[in-house]
Amino acid sequence: MSKPGPKPGKSAHSHHAGIYKADTVKDVAESLGITNLPEAVASSLASDVEYRVHQVVEEASRFMRHARRTTLTTGDIDLALRTLNIEPLYGHTPHASTTFRRALPFPNMPSAGTVYFVEDEEIDFDKVLREEKIIIPKGVNWTAHWLAVEGVQPLVPENPPAVPREDAAPPLAVNGKSPQLGLAKPQQTSTPQTQPSQLVKQVLSRELQLYYSRLTSSLLPPSTAPAETAKRTAALASLRADAGLQALLPYLVKWVGEGVVGALREETDGEQEGRTLEILLDVVSAILGNSTLFIEPYLHQLLPSILSVLLHSSLPSSHAKHLRTAAAQTLGRVLTQHSTTYPSLSPRIMKTLLVALLGNTPTGKSTTSTTVNGFAMDTSGTPSRDGSRAPPKPLGTREGAIRGLIGIGKEAVRKGILEGGGARIVGEEITASGGEGVNSVVEAVMMALDTLQPPSGMPETLDPSREEDAKLITQLHELLGDFFASRVVSRGDRGWAAGLVASVSD
Repeated sequence: MSKPGPKPGKSAHSHHAGIYKADTVKDVAESLGITNLPEAVASSLASDVEYRVHQVVEEASRFMRHARRTTLTTGDIDLALRTLNIEPLYGHTPHASTTFRRALPFPNMPSAGTVYFVEDEEIDFDKVLREEKIIIPKGVNWTAHWLAVEGVQPLVPENPPAVPREDAAPPLAVNGKSPQLGLAKPQQTSTPQTQPSQLVKQVLSRELQLYYSRLTSSLLPPSTAPAETAKRTAALASLRADAGLQALLPYLVKWVGEGVVGALREETDGEQEGRTLEILLDVVSAILGNSTLFIEPYLHQLLPSILSVLLHSSLPSSHAKHLRTAAAQTLGRVLTQHSTTYPSLSPRIMKTLLVALLGNTPTGKSTTSTTVNGFAMDTSGTPSRDGSRAPPKPLGTREGAIRGLIGIGKEAVRKGILEGGGARIVGEEITASGGEGVNSVVEAVMMALDTLQPPSGMPETLDPSREEDAKLITQLHELLGDFFASRVVSRGDRGWAAGLVASVSD
């Protein structure tokens, strides 16, 4: 509890003998914008300030004595201010005391009081330059390193050395095969001095082996029974969401590739093969949808399976459209997710699709050859190393290429269907075949044109009697060929047709 303040003085002049002068109070008042402060008020404030200072010092001296010290510190002052319920001072600590020096008196101003200032340390540059430089050690920080990559611990200083296990038991087999990476036997050499290269082995745990066995048996062979369908749905959901399947990924990719090759090798129009291919594409889509899997090292093994389904000429008729559409969507998903990591992926896939689409036409028209990237390519788009004409592509392969270009995007459709003459080539083959079993191909080409230029909301009819419309129809025949030009004209959408022509000129 604070002590009561001093009683009012008898005279203002009796307080001038104190430590805190009334002139100091006036200076502070003028700095705050208060002018003409009465002398009596200044003297009373000076007396009160002096009393408060004495009170704080007296309270601080108690803390000094209790601490068995003879030196008063700023910490004692802070404790005294806290005891007296006064806001403490900020910026002063007992560990960084400031040294003050007393300035010489001013001869021109004898009335000025004593002035103190903070003494600056003088630095001798010669001494600093002669001293040995002290290198400050690097502070403690954090660094990142790979603890394991694909289940293999890299040999970096941060990781402990690998301890070989001599008593490791041989792994269990899955479906009669040993699920280990690099278990190929070393080649037998005639000279005993040749040392076989050490192969890196990765043994699947018993749990993963059991998971792989039950997963593959739940997916294939396909069955329409309700119980089997539920098991297949659960297996795909597990592939799509479960973590910890990275070690199993190469075996799943190999299993998908072998399944696609086995189904396409049958060359039959059976329901069983079509359903098998649909399930395998669902497996690929589920693997791509699992964000915990590092899929980039296995893209070169997944892409042949996708492209084989997409570009195969004799898929089962009841599943052909669905299979090619699903394969095109999966291919587009691969490019969307990984084209930034592999910039050459999109051009390579587009080149494969363009080669599958731009095949020779059986119409016997003359062609002119040009060289593109080391290939002799004729105007119909058939590449060959020696410049000879390759056999014509089947319509199923062309349909798959068109759907693949749709999955990639508008630019791929423009280069393949319009600029490359894909629509004109396909139209000529449809005309030559008599129009039998070509509905799916025609639908794919029209879908590609819709992707490139969406139809107008309020179509305006084409009138061949008008000069502008007649010129537009002529341009459509040159761009798309007679078959698909007539299809575009029959829609009666002038804005859509003009947009198709303008997309090539742009």
